[in-house]
Amino acid sequence: MATGYAELLRARHAVRLLTGTLVGRLPNATAALIIVLFTRAEGGSYTLAGVLSAVYGLATAVGQPMLGRLVDLYGQPRVMFPAALLSALGMALFAWTGIGVVAVAVAAVFVAGIATPPLEGGLRALWPGVLDGPGKVHRAYALDAVAQEVMFAVGPLLVTLLVAFWNEAVALLVINVFGLAGAVSVLVSPPSRAWRSEPREAHWLGALRSAGLLVLLGAFFFVGFALGGIAVAAVSYADDHGEALISSYLLSALGFGALVGGVVYGARHWPGAPERRLRWLVLALALGYVPLVLVPGVVAMTALAGLAGVFLAPALACAFVVVDRHAPAGTVTEAFSWLVTTFGVGAAAGTAVVGPVIERGGPAAGFAVVAAGGAAALLVLLLTGRALSVDAGSSRGGPRTRLAAGPGRAQEPVAAVENDRNGAAEPGFRTGRQA
Repeated sequence: MATGYAELLRARHAVRLLTGTLVGRLPNATAALIIVLFTRAEGGSYTLAGVLSAVYGLATAVGQPMLGRLVDLYGQPRVMFPAALLSALGMALFAWTGIGVVAVAVAAVFVAGIATPPLEGGLRALWPGVLDGPGKVHRAYALDAVAQEVMFAVGPLLVTLLVAFWNEAVALLVINVFGLAGAVSVLVSPPSRAWRSEPREAHWLGALRSAGLLVLLGAFFFVGFALGGIAVAAVSYADDHGEALISSYLLSALGFGALVGGVVYGARHWPGAPERRLRWLVLALALGYVPLVLVPGVVAMTALAGLAGVFLAPALACAFVVVDRHAPAGTVTEAFSWLVTTFGVGAAAGTAVVGPVIERGGPAAGFAVVAAGGAAALLVLLLTGRALSVDAGSSRGGPRTRLAAGPGRAQEPVAAVENDRNGAAEPGFRTGRQA
């Protein structure tokens, strides 16, 4: 197991790209927490904190696929560097002006959110050009999913430490300086500078014209819904047991389970079509949520939370492969960005729905909604299996490398192209134009 990951990380640029992307995503991973902390420190209400956090989240949901499409058209540095800088400046403005003028605060967090660079989708677009062979690429997707769990655990801890040693404004600025530095580290790397998307057919829907991708987005909306619900239900469970820290035990156990599951999943080669494997993984994920409805004692509940997380990272890693197989040619970054957006919107919806349910039925009812989210994700995959099969059947073969020529030098391989692509031309497309 360790040998496979060590071999992957020894690949040129792999550690830099993974680390830079994770650090670059720190502002996004901690935004909800730090916006609330800063707003409260400035004397704002929880309502205002929630509004500002929601504005950031909605702006990010809009900006990720929009910027992803631009990356596919114009390359990573030309789009993501100005976006990362603008996002950091938006948060700096928020830290500088505070909430004295609410309209300025809303505008600042909106700019920070909509300009958040799609580093996550960009990294997954780079892996096939950095690593040789689909086996290593699939392992990299698993490692990516695992690393996200670590980041979402470390990020809030870093914010807490910065607030404890300085204050909320400093924490806001430092986190965004780190994020900008991480993004720049990726964007000045040779693979990022050399990457070119495949030529794309012009279509206003872009990546969303793929039926298989739409199915996947529908399923992972409900996976995100379940995760958003777990966060609220865990707090309610902790309140019932009279100890706020219990919620952190449950969420940490969930993250640890995902970490273990992702490491084990990525350590071996899995035969067969990833679309079929994804259905089994989502089935296991959905079944893992069901025992949480029992709301047993703290020790047992913590163990159940750990088990519920085991199949999360494997399901995400497999979803990355399926996205790569079903995204139309030239839309890989946009497609991955849509997955990020849909997952986030689902989490927000789960948070919104579970709250009122818990007020009426308690923690058990909240966890029942979580289990329903997992079941809905599985149902989407089962009822729309034909769409995934049709798209997969029309996709072209394995990794390819495009060539880029510069003035006065021979052609050289361009890093990062997609694994599998839909080769069938879409009706009504005009070759040679881009969406």
